[in-house]
Amino acid sequence: MNSELSQDIDRVLISRGQLQSTVAELGARISRDYAGKNPLMVSVLKGAFIFMADLVREITVPCTVDFMAVSSYGKGVKSSGQVQIIKDLDTNIEGRHVIVVEDILDSGVTLSYLLELLRARRPASVRLCALLDKPARRKVPVQIDYRGLTVPDEFIVGYGLDYAEQYRNFPEIAVLKREVYEKHS
Repeated sequence: MNSELSQDIDRVLISRGQLQSTVAELGARISRDYAGKNPLMVSVLKGAFIFMADLVREITVPCTVDFMAVSSYGKGVKSSGQVQIIKDLDTNIEGRHVIVVEDILDSGVTLSYLLELLRARRPASVRLCALLDKPARRKVPVQIDYRGLTVPDEFIVGYGLDYAEQYRNFPEIAVLKREVYEKHS
């Protein structure tokens, strides 16, 4: 473990092993459900990039990938409620089976907006695969078709999740020490 990163960690919530088995299980379910369909996997940047890379390696059916970047957080720790598309898809999704791959479903505001936007582009289907679900923070209901793990209402980082663009490379999901993010809020 990187000691520079780990000094800001309160505790590990989800180990590497738990992450690997969860991602393998999600990949197997998607592979079964999409046999013969060649889904388009859409990673929501930046947080989902590590999860997406591991997930597509677990999917055994042909699939393609694309990326979107959306934001409702800015540099804060709470959603602003205003969703911005920073990078849109390069792929026309009309008639395609789309799976949105997200690191965490928190308030639901951003994902609800994103899923509506994608559905308006007339894909064959749109489903959501979220590694982490934090239901305590939900403001807008969002259906998760492929749910990894449920997490408590704590500020978590690692495995792609960040605080102020840091900690994405921490190899596990961990709770960030409160004093780290409170001094900047």
